[in-house]
Amino acid sequence: MNIRKNDTVVVISGNDADSSKTRKVLRVMPAEGKVVVEGVNRTFKHIRPSKRNMQGGRLSIERPVDSSNVMLYCGACKSGVRTGREILPDGTKVLFCKKCKKSGRTGMIRVIAKAAAPKAAQ
Repeated sequence: MNIRKNDTVVVISGNDADSSKTRKVLRVMPAEGKVVVEGVNRTFKHIRPSKRNMQGGRLSIERPVDSSNVMLYCGACKSGVRTGREILPDGTKVLFCKKCKKSGRTGMIRVIAKAAAPKAAQ
């Protein structure tokens, strides 16, 4: 799964699908293959008044969405895109936009792993 916390995504299917809105990932659950996205799949939890919670009411909560229903957002393309991984000549591993890469733009979305520092000769 290429999606990480705080990534910008576009919801592509479901009730909240809108390709023009970008949203932020709040939590990732790789074991279940789900992500929690800000403002998507909201449900209400009804809370009864108690000693701890003096006032009852409805609490709005974001529930998980399957990761296949979201795409990473590319700032250069201004849309949701498919991604690929690449190792640069300096050894840095990056996640890139396949649409930008084809057109010749940089299209880098995120650095996955930084290049390892060269070891000192002994």
